[in-house]
Amino acid sequence: MAAKSLNILRRPRRLRRTDALRRLVRETHLSVNDLIWPLFVYAGSDSEEVASMPGVMRHSLDSLLKACGEASRLGIPAVAIFPSIAPALKDPIGTHGLAPDNLLFQAVRSVKKEFPDLLVITDVALDPYTSHGHDGLLSHDGKSVDNDATVEVLSRLAVLEAQAGADIVAPSDMMDGRIRSIRESLDAAGHKDTAILSYAAKYASALYGPFRDAVGSKIGKDSISKSTYQMDPANRREATIEVNIDIFESADIVMIKPASYYLDIIREVSDFSKIPVAAYQVSGEYAQIHAAARLGWLDYERTRNESLVAIKRAGANMILTYFAKEVAEEISHGRGCL
Repeated sequence: MAAKSLNILRRPRRLRRTDALRRLVRETHLSVNDLIWPLFVYAGSDSEEVASMPGVMRHSLDSLLKACGEASRLGIPAVAIFPSIAPALKDPIGTHGLAPDNLLFQAVRSVKKEFPDLLVITDVALDPYTSHGHDGLLSHDGKSVDNDATVEVLSRLAVLEAQAGADIVAPSDMMDGRIRSIRESLDAAGHKDTAILSYAAKYASALYGPFRDAVGSKIGKDSISKSTYQMDPANRREATIEVNIDIFESADIVMIKPASYYLDIIREVSDFSKIPVAAYQVSGEYAQIHAAARLGWLDYERTRNESLVAIKRAGANMILTYFAKEVAEEISHGRGCL
């Protein structure tokens, strides 16, 4: 017996009937222009895989240049370079961060010389260089991170990164007042065109572990929690305060980190921000997808793509993601966007 046809005037499924229709009415598109590829560099002779991040490498300088060549070929607009510093070069005040020929500065100079049109973003932070693994200098009693002393060093580091050729400096420390100080320092040093991408709302997340493996910045056995300077994951309104401060202090781009657990924050910030909004799909987000896919619990490519489209749909104008290269390859072989 044939089912009776319902008297339905509005049938949204009409526009889902074929792939062509679905593509025609799709609201959110992820293109290669939305991608920033984070890359790790270390003082080795060859690349090596980060154990907790399948497919992600610590690059030698030569290997880094090859990766940047791939980024350029695929049309990825920017790479973000993070140094993995030998433990012997670390100390409690991160002295090596300001060494004129340190690994990061060498890497930036090499990449900009070889690929001048590829945007290079550098991390303005001390955790790669400190023996205790914190993002700043410790107070005299060793019980906290000294905000103002850290900002002074970060401002010097940002200038040195700009001198090395960084197009965008990205303070990731969450110290108060660092955006204004860095902007003033860059301008005074003649780097008025160097942009600042602020980690404006960086949460004290459990998802950073694989990144800390990659750069060797796990904190030592001390009583200081990164929650004393990174944001409480339970807080929403605080994010708007942090972002507005950084916009007022002349950030050029604001970023939310992590991304997938904080889509509500990305949406809220993108609704009021008059400047571009970035999101960082962090190492733990990347590792979770890989782990579940390897166990056969999730479809790898569909989950990867859905995660990135969700971040873009939430309002991010650009996404730092370790999936950047493979997604760019998929886009280049397909229809130009996901």
